[in-house]
Amino acid sequence: MAVTIKSAKEIELMREAGRRLEMVHDEMGSMIKPGISTMEINEYGDRLIRKLGCEPNFLNYGGFPASICVSVNEEVVHGIPRRDHILKEGDIVSLDAGLIYKGYHSDAARTHTVGKVSEEVQRLLDATKQSFFEGIKKAKPGNHLYDISNAVADYIEGFGYGIVEELVGHGIGTSLHEDPQVPNFRQKKKGMKLLPGMTLAVEPMINLGTWEVVWLKDQWTVVTKDHKPSAHYENTILITDGEPEILTLHI
Repeated sequence: MAVTIKSAKEIELMREAGRRLEMVHDEMGSMIKPGISTMEINEYGDRLIRKLGCEPNFLNYGGFPASICVSVNEEVVHGIPRRDHILKEGDIVSLDAGLIYKGYHSDAARTHTVGKVSEEVQRLLDATKQSFFEGIKKAKPGNHLYDISNAVADYIEGFGYGIVEELVGHGIGTSLHEDPQVPNFRQKKKGMKLLPGMTLAVEPMINLGTWEVVWLKDQWTVVTKDHKPSAHYENTILITDGEPEILTLHI
């Protein structure tokens, strides 16, 4: 699939898809507390998406059985919600969600604390989120795709955390996953030149320990090889004539 440059009309549709997804994330984040199940989060997120007149783009995507990826502690991404997986004080939970609005996709992820967490884990969450913002400082026309990747890596390497390499960000538009791939780890090449109208999902996945991950038997859930916590922060962004526009977050 070729990299697509969005028209003004398409950008407006993607802005609206992003705005609605931000609303979903805000509402889901407000329900995070000890004692709720990961399935309850999924069901609530699904209802919110549909109430906004949209469709969850993760449900049945490649066979994924839920609308929200709910990943707890050492689960990096693609955690399958379960009725018997109950959040407890000190957990962290990553919510990865997306929706389709009038044929256009948005995609974003947030990692939340469940009650109080250790200072070590809080630093991981803060660094992961900031690495996204460090990366998109380079998301300007005339720069290259891997300038984003290297900026994320430059920031994270100072902490000694592991950067997941088997999963990357991606282009997004009328499909959830479009070209190009957007790595979060250091690249030797420059990659393609960034152009106004490109829309990308930039999503650092950062581990407290090793960068290595394994897939569980369910063929979906990705966990850290050393079982240490992992954080995930993602937004859909638009390359403009100047500073990038974050479509799934309004600051």
